[in-house]
Amino acid sequence: MLHLRYFVAVAEELNFSQAARKLHMAASPLSQRIKDLERELDQVLFERTTHHVELTPAGVALLPMARDVLERVNSIPWRLREAVRRQRRTVFMGMPPGVHPILRNRVRLLEDACREMSEVKRWPGTTASLVTAVREGRLALALARLPVAEPTLEIIEVMRERLGAAVPADRFLGRTSVTLDELVDLSYVATPYDATPAYFEEIDTRLHSAGVKKRIRINMADYSGASELISSGIAFSMTMLSPESPMHLYRLENVVVMPVEGFQPDLVTGLLFRKDRAAEGADLEGLITSAREIFGDAISI
Repeated sequence: MLHLRYFVAVAEELNFSQAARKLHMAASPLSQRIKDLERELDQVLFERTTHHVELTPAGVALLPMARDVLERVNSIPWRLREAVRRQRRTVFMGMPPGVHPILRNRVRLLEDACREMSEVKRWPGTTASLVTAVREGRLALALARLPVAEPTLEIIEVMRERLGAAVPADRFLGRTSVTLDELVDLSYVATPYDATPAYFEEIDTRLHSAGVKKRIRINMADYSGASELISSGIAFSMTMLSPESPMHLYRLENVVVMPVEGFQPDLVTGLLFRKDRAAEGADLEGLITSAREIFGDAISI
C-alpha cells in the first residue's frame, strides 16, 4: 500500500522532489521505493530524464487502479464504523392539537437524545386516534389528553394545564375573572368529541350541573369556529389559560380568556406507550428509557 501511495504522489507531481516533500520524505528513498515497485510489477512506470519525469504506458494504466485501491483502503475506517453502528430507524410520536411549547421542547430533547438509534418523527391526531395507533403499534409513543383507559398502555402524566373561559371581551371589560353564574346566558361551545372525548364530556357535565344549559356543537376540529361564535358575543368555551398555549392563536378580536371563580378544571396530558415494547430487550426499550428521563418531571401551569 505504501508503494502505491508513493507511485500516485510521483504520478500526480511528475517531479520526485516535489512528491517527496508532499510525502514528508527525502527524494532518494522515494526514488528507491518506485524502483522496488517497478521490480515487483516487472514494469517500467516512469521515464526519467535530467529535466522531466513522464508516465510510461504501464504507469498510465496503473494510476487509476492505484487510486481506486487507495480510495477503498482509506474508506475502511468509516465503512467499518457504519457496519457495526446500530442501525437507525424512523419511529413516530403522536401529537395532539395545542401541545404547549414546554412539552414541544421536551419532544425536541427526545429527538436529539435518540438521534443515534432512532429518527423520531411527529404524527398529528386526536386523542382517540393516537391511542389506537399506539396500541396497534403504528406509533411508538404519543402525547395524549387524559384520562385514557387502555390496559396495554403505560401512561405517565407529563403536564397539567389550568383551563379558563374564552368569553366575549366586551361583556367583561375591566374584569380579570368570571363566575359560572355570569356564563349562564351564553351558549357553551363544546369541544368536538373526536378531539378529547372523555375529559371534555366531564367538563360539559360539570357546566350543566352548574346551570349552564345552552349548547352549541360544531363539527369542526380546527377550533376556529368556536372563536367566531365567541367573538360575536353569543357563546363561550373552555380553553388553556396560559397565554403561551398555541390554542390562543385561534383567538379573534373581542375574545379574552379568564379564570372561572370556583371552577378550576385542569387539562392533563400524558405520555403513552405500549408496556411490552418498553420491556427489557424490547424494540423500544432505549427510546422509552430516554422518554421517561426527559418527560419524568410533570409540569403544572
